Amino acid sequence: MVEIDIERVKYLLSKCEGKRIAVVGDVMLDRFFWGTVNRISPEAPVPVVELEEETAHLGGASNVANNLRSLGVTPILCGVIGNDNSGNLFLEIAQRCGIDTSGIYIDKARPTTVKTRIIANNQHVVRVDREVREPIPEEAVMFIIEKIASEKELDGIIFQDYNKGTISSRLIHRLVSIANEKEIPTFVDPKFENFFEYKNTTVFKPNRKEAQQALNRKIKTREDIIDTGLELLNRLNSKAILLTLGADGMALFESETEISFVPTRARKVADVSGAGDTTIATFAAIYSTGASMKESATIANYAAGTVCEEPGVVPITVPKLIETIRKNNQKQ
Repeated sequence: MVEIDIERVKYLLSKCEGKRIAVVGDVMLDRFFWGTVNRISPEAPVPVVELEEETAHLGGASNVANNLRSLGVTPILCGVIGNDNSGNLFLEIAQRCGIDTSGIYIDKARPTTVKTRIIANNQHVVRVDREVREPIPEEAVMFIIEKIASEKELDGIIFQDYNKGTISSRLIHRLVSIANEKEIPTFVDPKFENFFEYKNTTVFKPNRKEAQQALNRKIKTREDIIDTGLELLNRLNSKAILLTLGADGMALFESETEISFVPTRARKVADVSGAGDTTIATFAAIYSTGASMKESATIANYAAGTVCEEPGVVPITVPKLIETIRKNNQKQ
C-alpha cells in the first residue's frame, strides 16, 4: 500500500468539502451508560455498575453519515425509524450534527433500533438491543428509492447493511442501477443475507468474518486472503474489493494482478465499535475527490485505527486523522 504525503492528505481532505454522499441502510441509536464497578451484587454473581453518565449517539448507517459530516462531506441519510421517543431523539441528534434527514422514513408500526451499552471502568460489560428485523414495508422501500432518484448531484452512495430489514435485494438492484446510469460510485459494507446481491458496485468492503460466512471457508493465511479477494472480485464484478482483516489490516483487490496489503494502524485499541463505519465513510469521502483506490484505502485505514483508540462509537475528525498520519510519517 502507498505511503501518503501529509500535504496530499490535507489536499484530499480539503476537497471533501461540498461533496454529497447518500448513506442507505439500517439506522440506529447508540445509548451508553458509563460508570464504575466496585463490588459484586449480593443478588447474583454480577458486577454492580454505579452510573455516572448517560450518552446517546448516532449508530449503524447514521454513524457512517456522522463520519462523513466530520470529514466535511454533506451526507444524505436514508433509513427507517419508529414513531417513538428514541426516534425523536435520533432525529434531534442527527439534525444537531448537520445531517440531512429528509431520507428518513418514519414507520409507526416499527420501533427505532436502539443498542444500549453499559461501560464500566472503560470495559464493555453488556449490550441490550431493541430492534425488529422484519423487512421494511414497501412504502418505505419506494420512499428511499424515490429519494435517491430525485437527487440531482451525488458523489457517492454507501450501502450500510446490518441485516435489520432496511436493505433488500430489490432496493439494492434498483439503487445500483440508478447509480450506474448516473455514473455515481457505490460503496458497500455488507452483511450475510444480501452478500451476493451487490453486483456491479464500485467498492465492496466485507470484513474477514463476513467473507468467511458467505463463502463458507476459513481465511487464515495470505494465500486464503488472496483467493477470497479474487473470488469476490470475479463473482460480484465490483471495481474493487476491500477486505478488512482486523489486527491484520486490509487487503485491496483492484484486479487479479493489482493487490495491495496494508497493516493495521491502531496503536492502542480501546474499542473497535464503529471502525467499519469509519472505514467505509472515509474511503468514500476520499475517493469522491478523485483520489486513487490505494490512496482512499490508505487514509481509511488510518482513520479506522484512530477511532479504535477511543472508547465508544466516535466519528473520525480531520485534525485527529492528520495528526495520526503525520506521526506515522515521522517514524518512517
